Parts: sequence; C-alpha cells; structure tokens
Amino acid sequence: MNQVLLIIDAQQELMDGNEKESAVFNKEQLIRNINKVIEQAKEANVEVVFVRDLDVAEGTGAGFQVHNEIDRSVNAKIFDKLATNSFHGTELLQYLKDQQSEHVVIMGCKTQHCIDTAVRTATVSGMDVTLVGDGHSTTDNDVLSAEQIIKHHNKTLHGHYNVEHFSMVRSSEEDLFRPTHDSYR
Repeated sequence: MNQVLLIIDAQQELMDGNEKESAVFNKEQLIRNINKVIEQAKEANVEVVFVRDLDVAEGTGAGFQVHNEIDRSVNAKIFDKLATNSFHGTELLQYLKDQQSEHVVIMGCKTQHCIDTAVRTATVSGMDVTLVGDGHSTTDNDVLSAEQIIKHHNKTLHGHYNVEHFSMVRSSEEDLFRPTHDSYR
C-alpha cells in the first residue's frame, strides 16, 4: 500500500506565534509527536510531504520555514499554498495520485482550518486518512479554547466518510503506517 505522511503548516511563526497571534496549544508536545511520527515514517519507508502556507510570515524568512525543531528530511517534498485547502491551487493532489497514495497520515496546524479541510478533501479524493489525534493543534478563538477545538475535531473526524474512503483518528503512539480502515469496511 502506498502511503504518505502529510505535515501541514508546521511553520516557525505559525507554531511559535508572533505579536498578533499566540503560540499553538501544547506546541512542545506537538513538535515531539510530529518528530516521533516522522521517525515512524522513515522506519516504514513512507514519504514525508510538507505543506507551507504563503500567508505565514508573508511567505519569506525563517518564520515561513518548517519549524526548526521539526526533523525535516533534506529530500522531503514541499508544496506551498495560498488557500486553507492544501489541495487548492497546488500540485499536491496530482502528486499523491501519481504516487498512487491510498493512505494519508495527516498532522500539523491549524486544526479547524487547514487540517479539517485536508482530511475531508483527501477522503473525497479517493484516499483513506489517518488523522493523528495528538499531532495537530491550533489557538483559542472567541468561542472555544484550542483544547476544545482539537477534541471536537478528533471526535467529528473519527469515522468521517465519503462512502468508499474515510478518516480514522489515532494516537502518535500507534503504528500509524499499518492502517486499520479495512477492519471497519
């Protein structure tokens, strides 16, 4: 089975915050979990793909780059996007189709925006998705705390389906590159 680890918007300024935005919730644990899953991907010979948001740090400088504490393989594929949806206006979907990716493991920021959209888009695009429940984060908004947003999305996206393909939420402690989707079909 062809798989990919997709890490979305895990960028320096987005994760650390700036004068207008606070750091994402539980940032240090998020970085540890991302690195743990990157290591799992390497051991399973699964490609790691990063997506960066061109709105972060105005698309330039250190703040725009993948967070400096994240283990980024020098040959990792990187896609830059302008929209909330990582697949909109990028070659990401075509790339995953060319790789015949059947299973996408998703991590990154921000939960209610780019992570939610990527999970839903990947399922309607013919891929099973594993969302790493302790591998995405966000900041508080006017209605909910970041922790509530994360819990809500983990509950909502677990089992989210588009008939043939669906998403599962699993922990970074699990063997994420041994998907469990078929046991529910």
